[in-house]
Amino acid sequence: MSLDADDIKNIAKLARLKIDDADVADYATNLSNILDLVEQMNSVDTEGVVPMSHPLEVIQRLRDDAVTESNQRDDFQSVAPATQDGLYLVPKVIE
Repeated sequence: MSLDADDIKNIAKLARLKIDDADVADYATNLSNILDLVEQMNSVDTEGVVPMSHPLEVIQRLRDDAVTESNQRDDFQSVAPATQDGLYLVPKVIE
């Protein structure tokens, strides 16, 4: 896919980017090359290829999901200005 100067200027306007007129040709070439690569990648037959989350066969070591701290809500709420039924009360901000 080939982009011309008008396409680049329109893309820059939509993206709210300021591009110097001297750089428009370079942007057109680079973006055209990127779009050509995307077209080339889309033409590859991926039928039967299993999607993967990582290119290597690795397994993440996980730790046991265990509680390491005790419930300290009452201690924390004892110094709070206002609480009710285990919740912190705050002044209304939006009317």
